[in-house]
Amino acid sequence: MGFNDDEKIVTPQDSGSKPTAIVPGRVQLISINKNMVPLEENKLRVMLEITGGDSSNDRPGLDLVAILDVSGSMKGEKIAKVKTAMLFVIKKLSPIDRLSVVTFSKDAARLCPLRQITESSQRELENLINGLNADGATNITAGLQTGLKVLNDRRLSGGRSVGIMLMSDGEQNAGGDAAQVSVGNVPVHTFGFGINHDPRVLKAIADNSIEGTFSEVQNTDNLSIAFSQCLAGLLTRVVEDLKLTVKRIEDESTIEQVIAGRYPQSRDDSAGSVTVTFGGLYAKEVRKVIVDLLLPAVDQERGADVLEITYLYSFQGKPFEANPAILTVRRTGKAADQEERPEVKNEETRLLTASMIKEARAMADSNKLEDARDKLVEAQNSLEDVDDESNPLIEMLRSELQQLLKLMKSQEIYNKQGRPFALSSETSHDRQRFASRGDVESLRLFSTPRMDKYLEQAKSFDEDPSKPLPSVDDDVKEELAANPLAPIAGALSFYIQSAIQSLQAIEKIINRGI
Repeated sequence: MGFNDDEKIVTPQDSGSKPTAIVPGRVQLISINKNMVPLEENKLRVMLEITGGDSSNDRPGLDLVAILDVSGSMKGEKIAKVKTAMLFVIKKLSPIDRLSVVTFSKDAARLCPLRQITESSQRELENLINGLNADGATNITAGLQTGLKVLNDRRLSGGRSVGIMLMSDGEQNAGGDAAQVSVGNVPVHTFGFGINHDPRVLKAIADNSIEGTFSEVQNTDNLSIAFSQCLAGLLTRVVEDLKLTVKRIEDESTIEQVIAGRYPQSRDDSAGSVTVTFGGLYAKEVRKVIVDLLLPAVDQERGADVLEITYLYSFQGKPFEANPAILTVRRTGKAADQEERPEVKNEETRLLTASMIKEARAMADSNKLEDARDKLVEAQNSLEDVDDESNPLIEMLRSELQQLLKLMKSQEIYNKQGRPFALSSETSHDRQRFASRGDVESLRLFSTPRMDKYLEQAKSFDEDPSKPLPSVDDDVKEELAANPLAPIAGALSFYIQSAIQSLQAIEKIINRGI
C-alpha cells in the first residue's frame, strides 16, 4: 500500500505569501589561521567556520514524521509524557508544515498521513495523540521503515525540508535490526527514553543519516525539552544540501587532511580537492572544519595563495554556489614566533576532549571502568591547561566530563546511564549539532538561539500544557525585533566577503611586487 495521500498545502488567500527568491549569504564563511608562515617547508592549520544565517519567515515547509514507541513498557507515566511532548510539537508547527504520526509495538501503524497544520487538524492530531495506548513488543525496524515510506511516497516534496523524530524506551525484540535500515538523505533524530532503551541501536540509526543525532532522555520529565530542541532546529533550516570544497594551489600547497567529524568526505586527487557534505544547516548553527596544509619551501619573502575555498547549497529547491575564495598568507623569515589563533586552539581542545570521551566509552564497554575513569580525569586535566578557562566552550566541556564521570561510579550505572550519555555525546560532537543528554539545561554544546528559546517554552508547557504557546511566526517576529537588520545582514555579509576577496587579490598583487 502506497502512502501518496499526503495533504496539499492550502495557503489562505489573505496570507500575502509570495515565492521566495534565493538570497546569497544564507550562510557565512570565515577562515581562521596564521597569516605569516616561515620560508622553509612548513605546515599550516586553517580552520574554516561556516555559520547559518538568521532565522526568517521564508523558511521551507517541514514534513515531519514522529515515530513513537507504544510497546507494553511505555504504559503509565511514560506514555503520558510522550503525549505532552507531542502536544508541544503539534502546537509549534505552522500551516506550511505537515505532520504524520507512526506508532510501533509488535508491528507499525501509520495513524495519519502527512497532515497540513490548521486549527482543525491540530485538534484532530491532539485527539489522536491523547488516544495512544501502550501494549506489545518493540519493533523499531517496522516503525522506521513505515516512517521512511511516508516521506518517500509523498506527492508534494519539491522545496520542502524533511525530518524524522524516533523515540523508543526499550530494546528491539521483533522485526530484525533497525540499525541495518537504509535511511537515504532523510535526517533521522532518535531519542532513548528512560533507562532501558538500547543506545547503540538508536545511535546507529542516527549515524546512518548525514545529519542525525541521538539524544538520551533518562529523566522522563525531560522528553518535551528534548523534542523541543530537535524541533527548534528543524524549524530553522536556512539551507539544504550544503557542501564545502577546499582545493590546493598548485606548487604552493598540498592538503594533508581535512577534519570534519563524521560528515562524508570525497577526495579528488587529480584536482587536489576535498569536498565535505553537511546536508542542512540551522539558523546560527556552526560547522568548523580544519584543513591541514603542507607548504613547500620558498626562497624569498612574498605573498602566497595556499587554498581555494568554495561552498554550495540549495534553498527551497534552488541551487546557489558561492564564488571561490582564495586564502593568502605571507611567506616570511619573521614568522617563527606567531602563535596559533585562540579559536583554533579551542577547537583542537574540543576535538581532543571528544576523542578522549570516545576512548573512555570503549574502555567502559570492555569492562575496564577504572581505565575509563582515568581517561576522563586525564581529559579534565588537559582542560586545566587551557589559557582561556572562562570560555563557555571550555566550561561546557568540563561539565560534560563531570557528568559522565558520575555515571561511571559502577559498571551497572555505566551500562544503564553512562553508555547512553557517552554515545549521545559522540553523535553531538561528530555532527557539531546539539543533542539532549544529562543536565540539558547546563550542557548546551552546539545549541542555537531558537533552541534556547524553546527550552524555556517547553519547561513552561510541561508545567501547564493548557497555556498557549507562541507560534513560529511569533518566534521569528521576536527575533527580528531584537535584530531588525537580520533580513539584510546575510546579503550584506555576502557582498562584504566579496569585497574582502577583491582586496585580498589587490594585496596579493602588491605582495608579489615587493
